[in-house]
This record gives sequence, structure tokens and C-alpha cells, in this order.
Amino acid sequence: MDKRAIISDVHGNLEALTAVLADIHDQGITQIYCLGDIVGYGPNPCECIDHVMKMDMCILGNHDQAALFDPEGFSSGAERAIFWTRKQLESAGETEENTARMSFLCELPRQHHEGNATFVHGSARNPLMEYVFPEDVHNPAKLQRIFGLIEQYCFQGHTHVAGIFVKDDNQCKFYRPTDFDGEVVLGQQKTMINVGSVGQPRDGNPEASYVVQEGPRVTFRRVPYPHKKTVEKIYAIPDLDNFLGDRLKEGR
Repeated sequence: MDKRAIISDVHGNLEALTAVLADIHDQGITQIYCLGDIVGYGPNPCECIDHVMKMDMCILGNHDQAALFDPEGFSSGAERAIFWTRKQLESAGETEENTARMSFLCELPRQHHEGNATFVHGSARNPLMEYVFPEDVHNPAKLQRIFGLIEQYCFQGHTHVAGIFVKDDNQCKFYRPTDFDGEVVLGQQKTMINVGSVGQPRDGNPEASYVVQEGPRVTFRRVPYPHKKTVEKIYAIPDLDNFLGDRLKEGR
């Protein structure tokens, strides 16, 4: 099987996306899947959409949907950012570029199935909105219900925290990439793989996160990027809360 890169949660961070695409290119990988949230929070939504439109597969994220309709359950800062994002997508009027971008977002599916693997933004139970956090190992009923909907493997994002959930008999466990040196071979156990976030990591590491899949082998990669440039862009836009830039410095 050819290598494939799987990214998620770009969130309008062009510097992070550019760095990740360069890292993918350096490995000779040509197939790229995106698990949604191309926009939201970051200062370059249009440019990020343009890059993702060239990828092999993309599914809808909750911020992508919010840019098309109205945000639901967003914090005030996230809501302001998504309304600003919508303005950027509409600012040039009915140009060919913006029409193509909006059409692309409108046509994104909520999930993708390929063999024994499912690709979603949130979870197999609620592909768009449900978070599956590491601490959910203390809510076994929730994880058991989600695992019950997975054939074998599920690749997801949404939490911005990279790692894997494994169903072992009646127990569900979470492992961070540092627990297995960043590379794991998927076995017969049902597994959820969270690929982390390109544009806004929240696991204490500010470097962009994504995974490379080659058959059953999944490798988690971290890529440094000039986050100060992204932060300065955010600070310069009144409709984007400074906190959205501050958190990039620490990966939170």
C-alpha cells in the first residue's frame, strides 16, 4: 500500500499547513486526506482552503459547517472568528475563486469509509460534533458505544490532541505518541487514531501534528513552523481574539 498523509484541524493557519505539506513532500508522499476544520481561528482561511482543495479526500469539520451556516455551541472568541472567516469567504463577492471555495465546503461529506477504516472529524457516533478526549477512558460506556460503531479503525481529529484509543476486551485505553515512540502497527484490536492538529495543537507541543499511514503502520509526526508569524497576523486582526494567537506559542 502506498503511503498516505492524514491531517486535520488546519484552522486557517497557513504557516503550519505550508510546513506540513513540505514535510509530506520531502517523504515522497502524494496522497493526502484531511479530516476537516480547514477554517476557523486562523488568519488565512481562503489560502488554506485552496491547498486542501487539491488533496485526495476531505471531510467536513464543525468550523467548516459554521462558516457556511451559524455556529452552534461556540465560545465568543470562536464565534467572532468564524463570522470574520465568513466575511473573508464573501469579501470578494461572487468571484470564481470564492464561489469554488464555498462550493467545495458545501459538498464535503461528513464521513468517509475505505475498507475497514472510517474517517471522521469528531467521532464515529457523531462525525461532526462529538469530542473523544483522552480522559474519556474514565467514561467506558461512552467509548464502548463509539467503538461499537467502528468496523476496525477510525481516524479522527477535533480535540487537537494526538494519540490512539484501543479497545482491549472490555477496557478502553488511550496512548499518546510518546508512549510508543511515535509509531504504532495497528493490530486486530479496534482502534481510534486521533491525528492531532496542524494549525492549533492542544497537547502542550506547539509543533504541527499529523500522521502518515502505510498499511497497518501509523507514524505520528510533529513539524515546527514559524508560529510567531501566524501570531502576529492574528494580533493584527481586531475580530480575532489575541488568545487565539497566544495559545499557538504553547500548544494549548
